[in-house]
Amino acid sequence: MREQLPHEVAERIQKGEKFEILDVREHDEWESGHIPEARHIPLGELQGRHNELSKDRETVVVCRSGNRSGVACDLLSTLGYKVVNMPGGMSIWPGQVKFGK
Repeated sequence: MREQLPHEVAERIQKGEKFEILDVREHDEWESGHIPEARHIPLGELQGRHNELSKDRETVVVCRSGNRSGVACDLLSTLGYKVVNMPGGMSIWPGQVKFGK
């Protein structure tokens, strides 16, 4: 599984690269701070909602530390998505953070 550290993903955003960011944390975690460009689909809902994502674009998957995002990457890659796990997750995210829904 491909991985990119939070500072590498933040650099890609700053450069204007086009890719999706998927946050798989729970609703309360999302509201306590998330990457502004991210889409929110909690891990428990991903099986039923994965079709909201694009198979044509790379998707960087984010959680608090990298464990749940790894599980999500495993699922999505078996379904044909181009995924990248972000180990360290939001616990070490250096970029901009948006709060609330």
